[in-house]
Amino acid sequence: MQVFDLSKPVAIGCDHAGFDYKEDLISFLEGKGIAFKDFGTHSKDSVDYPDFAHPVASAVENGEAAFGILLCGSANGVAITANKHQGIRAGLCWGEEIAQLVRAHNNANIICIPARFVREGDAEKMVHTFMTTEFEGGRHGLRVNKIACA
Repeated sequence: MQVFDLSKPVAIGCDHAGFDYKEDLISFLEGKGIAFKDFGTHSKDSVDYPDFAHPVASAVENGEAAFGILLCGSANGVAITANKHQGIRAGLCWGEEIAQLVRAHNNANIICIPARFVREGDAEKMVHTFMTTEFEGGRHGLRVNKIACA
C-alpha cells in the first residue's frame, strides 16, 4: 500500500543522538528502493537539532519530500521544531501503534523517533507502519482541520 507520493524523496534528519538510527533508516529506505534526501547530521559530533529539523520540515512543507523522518534523543526537540512550520504535523512515535495512530488520526507528515528510547530495529518498523498507514479522515479530518493557526 502506498499512501505517500514516493516519486518524491523522503526527507530525513537528526542530531548526534539520532545519527546511528538515521544511518539504519537510510539502509532500510535504500533496501526498499525509496529515494531520500539526507539533511544530516553526518557524524556523532554534538550539534543543534533545529539545524536539521527545520530543513526536513521545509522540504515536506514545500512539497519537495513525500514525508519526513526526524530523530533526536527524546524526539521532543525535533517535533517541537518541525511543528513550528504551518504545513507540518510532526508526531512523536515510540512504537508501531503510535506510528499507526499519528497517521490514521492526525494525518502526520513527519515521524519523530526518540533514538534513546527505542530498541534497534523498532525504528524501521515504525517508519514502515507510518508510511503504509492511510489517514482515516472523517471525524479525524474535522479535528485536523482545526490545527492550523492561520
